[in-house]
Amino acid sequence: MITGSKELIRDINTNLVLETIINKTAISRAATAKYLGLTKATISAIVQELINKKLVIEIGSEDTNLGRKPILLSLNKKAGHVICIDIGVDTISALLSDLIGEDCSLKQIKTPKNPYNLVGELIRLVESMKLPKGSPFGLVGITLGIHGVSADNRVSFTPYYDMSNLNLAEELNAHFNTPIYLENEANLSVIGEMTFQYDYTNIANISIHSGVGLGIIIDHQLYTGYNGRAGEFGHTIIEIDGRQCPCGNKGCLEQYVSERTLLKKFTEKKGLDEVSFEYFRDMYEKEDPDARDIMKQFVKYMSVCVNNVLNAYNPDIVIINSLFTINFPHITDRIEKSLSSRMNSYVKIVPSVLQDTSILLGGVCVAIKGFLGINYLKLNNIHE
Repeated sequence: MITGSKELIRDINTNLVLETIINKTAISRAATAKYLGLTKATISAIVQELINKKLVIEIGSEDTNLGRKPILLSLNKKAGHVICIDIGVDTISALLSDLIGEDCSLKQIKTPKNPYNLVGELIRLVESMKLPKGSPFGLVGITLGIHGVSADNRVSFTPYYDMSNLNLAEELNAHFNTPIYLENEANLSVIGEMTFQYDYTNIANISIHSGVGLGIIIDHQLYTGYNGRAGEFGHTIIEIDGRQCPCGNKGCLEQYVSERTLLKKFTEKKGLDEVSFEYFRDMYEKEDPDARDIMKQFVKYMSVCVNNVLNAYNPDIVIINSLFTINFPHITDRIEKSLSSRMNSYVKIVPSVLQDTSILLGGVCVAIKGFLGINYLKLNNIHE
């Protein structure tokens, strides 16, 4: 039983009611009381307060043959809006969403070459996104996804685009007067997968872009470690005295499997100045020997990576988010077959269906939960 001051207990109960309504999609007052073990009077009072605040709406009656039809409740998805911004090395993507991850709009801009111009670009980007009219609360939160390490809502380390001297969250909060959440992109990606895609208790999401990150869900909760560095799997060493990494170590995983590294190696093999992923894909499909060698390296080192993830975290599922697994789904099967340990034969290994959208959707989830004061959010589960 929860004990404490009346105000604290009421706040906790209010958050529980709101969490139940949004996760159940549509539920009556009586069903909410039964589900939470609270009195009908308590539920009625809390629901009325939420309706007065325009956070909850009545959406009609439940179809039942037993007596009076109970009125169903739902979250007012238009009560507020959130934005998630994925700050990539080359491209910045921003997603505007309502409070259930629907009615979304996407904008993209080039990442400024000078990081000191970043704050201004982000402000202009947010201001260019048109919020729907009639929202009682307006913009209620912005999530920033960075490709690096974050701690205490600040950037600690970004290997390929240095933002460590920028106070992104503070400056955006001062300008927009709304909560700013700053999080590692791999963490946002796994939150997006859990919220919108997979219904598993323990999830590992390997995110491969310019670097390699690992998002970890344990018992439905994001695991970040002591100072936010959990999941920096790209900086685990797999080759002693191997290739130099911007982090200062040698032989880091991302120097062997990141998209940036593999495309650079393919470029060198072809004697070209630069190649696009599309060019690499075309050459691979034409069975180009150099492209095939690159993919052999990817499978080799990713098999080691996945094996280590399985033994370290014992997840229900491993999701791989990479252009290589998205465009060549059979690569995931090759990685799975390369896992020789019988201990790991049970696990489900899949390419991400949400792809890079998982980062943006994860950020949407973070901002929604922050605004509503809830701990658990499950939306649009489209794959079990």
